[in-house]
Amino acid sequence: MIVKHFEKIIVGAALAAAATTLLPIAKSTMRPLLAAGWEAGEGLMNRTRSIVQIAKEEIEDIVAEAQFERMKKQLDQDIASSEQGDR
Repeated sequence: MIVKHFEKIIVGAALAAAATTLLPIAKSTMRPLLAAGWEAGEGLMNRTRSIVQIAKEEIEDIVAEAQFERMKKQLDQDIASSEQGDR
């Protein structure tokens, strides 16, 4: 039983020693990776915003064209009915 606890103490001490050595290395390695990931995320967000803006403009154009066609059709009907009334 003491041997099991002794092994755990040895493993814990080895991990603590390794952590003090590996943490600075991991930190210096991870920082550029995180920065690159952050930049990639920002780029993705900018592209997404651009795509959404283009889609919004396309939808607005379609709606405006539909409104124009509806107004043109109504105006043509009004002109046709006023011409028939003049006869």
